[in-house]
Amino acid sequence: MDSAVKEFNSRIKSKETVIAVVGLGYVGLPLAMQFARKGFRTLGIEIDKDRLGSLKKSQSYISDVGAKELKKVMACGNFIPRGEFSALREADVIIICVPTPLRRKYHPNISYIKSAVRGISGNIKKRAVIILESTTYPGTTEEVILPLLERRGLRHNRDFYLNFSPERIDPGNRSYPVGRIPKIVGGISKEAAFLAAAVYRSIINKVIVVSSARTAEAVKLLENTFRLINIAFIDEIAMMAHKMGIDVWEVIRGASTKPFGFMPFYPGPGVGGHCIPKDPLYLYWKARHYGFRSRFIKLASDTISGMPQYITERVMHLLKRKAPSKTKVLVIGATYKKDIRDLRQSPALDIIAAFHARGVSVSYYDPLIPYLKINGINLKGIRLNSANLKRFDCAVIATDHSALDYSFILKNSRLIFDTRNAYACTDSPKVVRL
Repeated sequence: MDSAVKEFNSRIKSKETVIAVVGLGYVGLPLAMQFARKGFRTLGIEIDKDRLGSLKKSQSYISDVGAKELKKVMACGNFIPRGEFSALREADVIIICVPTPLRRKYHPNISYIKSAVRGISGNIKKRAVIILESTTYPGTTEEVILPLLERRGLRHNRDFYLNFSPERIDPGNRSYPVGRIPKIVGGISKEAAFLAAAVYRSIINKVIVVSSARTAEAVKLLENTFRLINIAFIDEIAMMAHKMGIDVWEVIRGASTKPFGFMPFYPGPGVGGHCIPKDPLYLYWKARHYGFRSRFIKLASDTISGMPQYITERVMHLLKRKAPSKTKVLVIGATYKKDIRDLRQSPALDIIAAFHARGVSVSYYDPLIPYLKINGINLKGIRLNSANLKRFDCAVIATDHSALDYSFILKNSRLIFDTRNAYACTDSPKVVRL
């Protein structure tokens, strides 16, 4: 290991290095806060003017980052939000946390990564450590990012050290904040991996180094593909159990008593957020380039995508004596996850759209979302009072927020279709569970 690497490692340990996080969303902002909290001077690069404006006012738009904590690290100079890439010229470590959506269902969109790397490439400090955290297909770091950086005459292991380290943020999970989630690191070289691991060990309890960036990219996709396939499987079991007159929730409880060889997954209206709906499709897409078609991934994705339609069909069957144009349905919960103000890929939105497509009059209530203007939906949330609840033929529990008064909803509703097992301890004939 050369003297420059040893010197850099020493500066990381003494917290003399400047950290920059590019992209301050659900992954980037909590990560930047963790570095700032641990005493590192941390630059946050965000090109979204609304987000940048909020941060400069010490206002947080992420539930996992409190305004009080944000104000504290900004007041002491440990966190500095910036809107221009030129600020990276003073950064020793640059971590990329930008979105990676899908261009079409089975086609990755890494344009945000490419754009970020182009902005970085003209502003790299000599021997900076660069780490991609944005989820992507195996090979991106080596096949896409490395050539983009070297196109400007930069050379790896001389001018910069490139790595991939998959983000594992779980929004709203208080048991596992950033510092308690083990970190995977894969470098383009051993020196790169060594330095990236040293960076993360300064803020995270456990860091695991794998053999390559490509392996680290695949680790993230395996994690979320595992979840996608098992959720789809239990969704299919739920549909099968309904046909057989079996309570799938009781079946899962029973199977969960086995102390080995079983891990419980639960059916629901679909999956949302920034990971499970799309990450496995990155792997599916890349595998096809090698002449391999993953039947499991496609089937699981299609199964889960069909859950909102299945739920609307179940509800319409329960209300079969009413014409759709005369049917009123209330969707309770709009976010993709319990107690999180996040609408990304939320199946509740697809449920609302599916009822609309059938000509049903549909309204919604969510204590965290006062109005919906997204994906062609333009609705204001109703007030959840007894008079309003009694107007609807059916209330669909799409997201089981803790703040919901389930007893009140049950008392004042005509019928409830529960997709989340919120009424697990209720045997009321007014409740029908998925």
